[in-house]
Amino acid sequence: MWGSHTAAGQVSGTPLHPDARARLAEEERVDILINNAAVMRCPHWTTEDGFEMQFGVNYLGHFLLTNLLLDKLKASAPSRIVNLSSLAHVAGHIDFDDLNWQTRRYDTKAAYCQSKLAVVLFTKELSRRLQGAGVTANALHPGVARTELGRHTGMRGSTFSSLTSVRPIFWLLVKSPQLAAQPSVYLAVAEQVEGVSGRYFHGLKEKAVAPEAEDEQVARRLWAESARLVGLEVPCESSVPK
Repeated sequence: MWGSHTAAGQVSGTPLHPDARARLAEEERVDILINNAAVMRCPHWTTEDGFEMQFGVNYLGHFLLTNLLLDKLKASAPSRIVNLSSLAHVAGHIDFDDLNWQTRRYDTKAAYCQSKLAVVLFTKELSRRLQGAGVTANALHPGVARTELGRHTGMRGSTFSSLTSVRPIFWLLVKSPQLAAQPSVYLAVAEQVEGVSGRYFHGLKEKAVAPEAEDEQVARRLWAESARLVGLEVPCESSVPK
């Protein structure tokens, strides 16, 4: 089992994601890939390659890494890919005119929701492309975990929440990191989901996704645009009208 932790890199020619290079060189098999790296509602930062930080870390890094490991995953079949998304994807929208937030006024929440919707769309298109390959791909919302992910939301440092009962109650409701990791482990190894692919899970239960996440044309167009951004060659089947 291996989980990804780094963001995408823009390169010319064939991209060499450092984590992918290491795995391809060191590992004979890749049976399970869990794409779990994420940032949440950070300021308007960019990656060193110029991608809006949430789109780059939460989505493009996983897109690139997964594609670079696909041959190894196929050779290791049956294998599984688990992509961490969020319930926040339901409020997301893919703005193909400004994926990188270069012209719009930056909205940390909208950028986060767009990145998590992109993960679900990617998962569904990836599953479609992997039909018959013995590799499954599913997305999930693990629940709210007691980690530093929400450090930019203001909840942890809010004077109001510190002086009232809001903060203590909130932290009683969230999961420990160990509990929040259970859905990922479940999708990675459980016999109950063997062969299940292209689905979205909330915790351990399969759930419906937002309408835009079901749009195959949007998913194919996002794949093509993402491949262009990270320097991957795009198969002809990915071409969609703009």
